[in-house]
Amino acid sequence: MSDTMNAVVTGATSGIGEAIARNLAAAGMRVVLVGRSTRRLDEAGARIRAAVPDADLLAEQADLALLGEVRALAGRLAEAAPDIVVSNAAVVADPDDRTPEGHQRTLAVNHLAPYVLLRSLIEPIGDRPARFVIVGASPRALAPMPVDLDDLECRDVRALGRLPSLRPATAYARTKNMNAMLVYALARRLKHTRITVNGAHPGIIRGTRLGEGTMRGALRAFAAASALVSPGGPDVGADTPTWLATDPALASTTGRFYVKRTPAPTAPHTTDPERCDRLWERTARLTGMPE
Repeated sequence: MSDTMNAVVTGATSGIGEAIARNLAAAGMRVVLVGRSTRRLDEAGARIRAAVPDADLLAEQADLALLGEVRALAGRLAEAAPDIVVSNAAVVADPDDRTPEGHQRTLAVNHLAPYVLLRSLIEPIGDRPARFVIVGASPRALAPMPVDLDDLECRDVRALGRLPSLRPATAYARTKNMNAMLVYALARRLKHTRITVNGAHPGIIRGTRLGEGTMRGALRAFAAASALVSPGGPDVGADTPTWLATDPALASTTGRFYVKRTPAPTAPHTTDPERCDRLWERTARLTGMPE
């Protein structure tokens, strides 16, 4: 039996996700790259192999905006249940952008997909040790934008702010708070297993495709200004998620959120167990999973 560890990275065709995948491949793991485009999966694989010639890579094409494809992906991954799953894929979409399944696209990719994927892999992993790493965003920046638990789909666009150009960012921010809430809720539910769940803010990073095609007006200006003061590119953003996925000292650490490898508090509205449970239950209903 091979001792090679299996890792899965979503959103692995560019930016932080590709850098995480490259790091895990360099650590000797078999890495499954998950992306929406077969062409981009091939290109990312070629770039990783150029940096890590002996990289053991597999590619899985899936549109994470479609829960049917997420479930199918989970079924394929279950055949060789992963030791590490890094949920990194994210989008910034207009609040009125709905998937063919009827979900707001930002919600579907950023929250519903990791909820379904990670829950679906728990049983295949069984009693083996495994790590789930959820890539979130800045706890400080997200604090003023709590999740509206009665409107996860952002149907009331006016509640997202007066400036239409900033509404996609507010919808995105809500889903990133959902990421933190999922870390805490899932970690509590897995406390008697050997699966750990932790979150990370990668930092404001240059060279990602996040928000491509959506940035306009005030949001475009804000993004441009943020890029000017960004500390670095995708390799910087990949550092903390890679560390959470690989450091032996973190084998039993769970239910925490990190910034620059340091535990960081997230807003009280994300840590409240009752709110986390309400989000869990509402998400279960949206995805058709047991509460």
